[in-house]
Amino acid sequence: MKLDILAIAAHPDDVELSCSGTLMAQIALGKKVGILDLTHGELGTRGTPALRLLEAEAAAKIMGVSVRENAGIPDGFFQNNEDTQKILIHYLRKYQPDIVLANAVDDRHPDHGRGAQLIHESCFYSGLRRVETFDADGSPQKEWRPRQVFHAIQDKYINPDFVVDITPYWEKKKEAMLAFQSQFFVPSYQTQSDEPQSYISSPEFLDFIKARAEEMGHAIGVKYGEGFTSKRRLGVTDISVFI
Repeated sequence: MKLDILAIAAHPDDVELSCSGTLMAQIALGKKVGILDLTHGELGTRGTPALRLLEAEAAAKIMGVSVRENAGIPDGFFQNNEDTQKILIHYLRKYQPDIVLANAVDDRHPDHGRGAQLIHESCFYSGLRRVETFDADGSPQKEWRPRQVFHAIQDKYINPDFVVDITPYWEKKKEAMLAFQSQFFVPSYQTQSDEPQSYISSPEFLDFIKARAEEMGHAIGVKYGEGFTSKRRLGVTDISVFI
C-alpha cells in the first residue's frame, strides 16, 4: 500500500495531539494517510502497552487513516542509530510516503526531539540504494525517500513555518485524543482507576491543547490550526496556494 502521507511519532497519542487535524483534512482531500508509532509508550505513568494499542486502534478509526502500525522500539531509551534507523527505513520503503509528519524538533519530552532526528535521518538513508532492508517475505526493498519531512509543534512553542487550518476537524481531533482514555482526562476512566495523575491527565492539559490550536489558528485568521516546521526551505510555483 502506497501512502501519500505517513505520520511517525515516538508514542501512541503524539499524532493525535499534534497533527491529527491535518491528517483528517488531507484524508478529506482524497489523500491516503497512515500512522507509525515508534514505541508502545510502555514507560508512561498511566495505562498499559496493551491498552494503548487498543486506544491507538480506536483513534485510528475515528481519524479514518488507512493503516496504523507500531514499530515496537523500546520506549524512553531508544537511540538514533543504525538499528533503529533500519527499522524505520523498512516502514518507509513499505509505504513509500511522499510526505512524512514527525515529532517536534525540540520538546519537553526528550523522546520527541530524539524521535524527530531519528525520523529525519531515516528518511534520508531510506533513499540510498546500498542501505539494505527486506520485506516480511525476505525480498529486498527498493530505496525510497519522502519528498518532504515536516515536524509538528507539540508541548514547547516553536514558531511555525506554516499552519494548517483544522477548524472543520477540531471536534474529531478531540474525539481522537480522548480515545486515549488512560492518558487524558476522561472522567469515566478516572473514577475506575487508581493510577497516579500525570502531566497530561488533567483537564488543564486539554485546555492547553485547545489554546495552542486557537493560537495557531489565530495566526492565519481561522479558529483552529496546527503548526509545522521544516528543515528545508519551502518553495511553491503557484502563490495562489496561500489564498
